[in-house]
Amino acid sequence: MEVSEVAPAGSGPVNIPLCPGAVTSCCPLKRAWIYSGPEHTKRGVIRNCDRIDVRMFRFSLDRATDNPLPMNTMTAPPAPKGHFLLGHLPRMRNQPLEFMTECARLHGDFVHLRVANIDAYLLSHPDLVEEVLVTSNRNFIKPRLLREAGAVLGNGLLTSEGDFWLRQRRLMQPAFHRDRIASYGVTMVDLTREMLAGWHDGETMDIHEEMMRLTLGIVAKTLFGADVVQHAEDFGAALEVALQRFIERMGFMRLLDALPLPRNRRFKRAIGRLDEIIYGIIAERRENGDGSGDLLSLLLGAQDEDGSRMTDLQLRDEAITLFLAGHETTAIALSWTLYLLSLNPGAEARLVEELEEVLKGREPRMDDMATLQYTDRVVRESMRLFPPAWRVGREAAVDCEIGGYHIGAGAQLIMSQWVIQRDPRFFDDPEAFRPERWDDDLARRLPRFAYFPFGGGARRCIGDGFAMMEATLLLASIVQRFHLSLVPDQSIVPFPSITMRPKYGIRMTLKRR
Repeated sequence: MEVSEVAPAGSGPVNIPLCPGAVTSCCPLKRAWIYSGPEHTKRGVIRNCDRIDVRMFRFSLDRATDNPLPMNTMTAPPAPKGHFLLGHLPRMRNQPLEFMTECARLHGDFVHLRVANIDAYLLSHPDLVEEVLVTSNRNFIKPRLLREAGAVLGNGLLTSEGDFWLRQRRLMQPAFHRDRIASYGVTMVDLTREMLAGWHDGETMDIHEEMMRLTLGIVAKTLFGADVVQHAEDFGAALEVALQRFIERMGFMRLLDALPLPRNRRFKRAIGRLDEIIYGIIAERRENGDGSGDLLSLLLGAQDEDGSRMTDLQLRDEAITLFLAGHETTAIALSWTLYLLSLNPGAEARLVEELEEVLKGREPRMDDMATLQYTDRVVRESMRLFPPAWRVGREAAVDCEIGGYHIGAGAQLIMSQWVIQRDPRFFDDPEAFRPERWDDDLARRLPRFAYFPFGGGARRCIGDGFAMMEATLLLASIVQRFHLSLVPDQSIVPFPSITMRPKYGIRMTLKRR
């Protein structure tokens, strides 16, 4: 299925087998092809197409797929109308989820945006995501916003590039081996049990706050061991200040960074407190030679092929990165999962049935993961609808081509899990919460990047196994003991910043089972 030539204008109707029922003809006035017929191929969509240059359809046959991606070699992708000065910045900042979904549905898989004076492109097809993150990944670096996070994260895995990133990833990978993270399961269940012991029948609480507190304790214990437990609240407060800084820097607030404003002083104090705690723990570990088995002890002992080890600064940067990523994202995933279960009693009932059958009243363990299949699907479906990391960004390091379009160096590329994971081409009834959709190996049948809550390619989240184990064990522990129902008349909306928190929290009432 390939179109490789363009008939001259005025040559009359020409049939091209784009998909069953499609008819194309050449328009002599527009020098374009008129398309009429079904909008959908089996796994692909040609949206809002009334005039299409035949050159845009370059179908790739090198993948085993029945849904080839229409590729475009025209010089300029479609673009929605924007502000004459700010371009699409106002809507990207104020309504990013709605705006990106609208762009993809109305303008297609490759959309040109202008964010003030910056060129950006929204890519909304799995094949385009794969081209950026895998096939042509050497042409791209992390986006501008994330690089600016270096003021907090330093040069950790999330922000570093090139050979330095590769060395750090190689040093850290053993700490996230499946056998190694399995040992953290006991800590996760123990701390969840302590939390549940403080819950009372009929009590109302903000479940997001509770999950943030719980995952904060877990990442503190697994990363630093007992050394940091007493400092966990300080860590949480400092990280909250750091996250707020990220949010503010998404707009024009970065212009105020150099001024002696209260927010800047708070930020500096928070970073100073984080550094004080982390460097203090590192110094104590080096002095005592403590090999307690937590992540910090593994990083201290990590040795590269040339015998070199991480410096204190590198350890600090990786610790901050792991703390921030490991704490925030799992709490968000659990919050949205409990919210969705409260709206879908059938799914909750099936989950409870599985927990009763598999666990028989005892606490979940790491070796239950293989048999808690529906629990796993509940987590996966929740992260499909409400991905904690709702977009992946890259910046073109060099002039290059993606999807047949020229991309200039410095352009920002946006790939949104929120948009692609709700695309009806890949998911039936995409807005519905249906954990059973993952039966029969759906994940294997999907295009590679139709579902990518942990990113993908060489820079896929190093802690994805840790996160899935944590979310599964914590969800099983909670639902086994309590039914949670939504408090009526509250506003529950996603707040897409660096992650996608519930903007006003999620208030729920507890009922002991």
